[in-house]
Amino acid sequence: MITLYGHPISGNSHRVANFLNILSVEYTEQVVDLSKGEHKSPDYLAINPLGQVPSLTHNDLALRDSTAILIYLARTFDKSNVWFPQDAVTQAKIQQWLSVAVHEVMEGPFVLRAIKLFGMPADEAQVIGKTEKLFNDLFEPHLSTNKWLVGNTPTIADIACYSYIARVNEGNFSLEGYPSIRQWLANVESIDGFKPMMHASN
Repeated sequence: MITLYGHPISGNSHRVANFLNILSVEYTEQVVDLSKGEHKSPDYLAINPLGQVPSLTHNDLALRDSTAILIYLARTFDKSNVWFPQDAVTQAKIQQWLSVAVHEVMEGPFVLRAIKLFGMPADEAQVIGKTEKLFNDLFEPHLSTNKWLVGNTPTIADIACYSYIARVNEGNFSLEGYPSIRQWLANVESIDGFKPMMHASN
């Protein structure tokens, strides 16, 4: 029995829900109402002491951190061994992008969106600069010659990086000047079982 605790406009939650759908793994989705502080309730803190979404429980196992959950799901349910292959070089390359997903993507696209949607206190000009640097120096050049972030097939690297980049427009940042990133987003969206991320305006 798998339960995903998350929120529909959380990109971190979407990473996991999307991957569960792609893997055709049955699960129950439990919405954690962040606006009511449910992520800080004693019951939820017993699952995730950091009070963050998402969390995932599988029988007696409880996991936090979206990228750690992606690794667990890939290792447990991906019998084809393509989403997180076992060879050291591929795993290291995937880990590079997982690190980008939880650092640079969160410091740029995530914060831009959070400024607009939730009034997060941050220097918007500085965050725009971080986002431009991330896209100009890393994503756009890499994706101009590669269909996927790692190798010739999609991996959990693509799933981890997709959500907040796909919704960066909700932070008033246009992807118009980034054709390779836009093509990559379309490629991810064409994966069988892909689950769209809810728009904040829905």
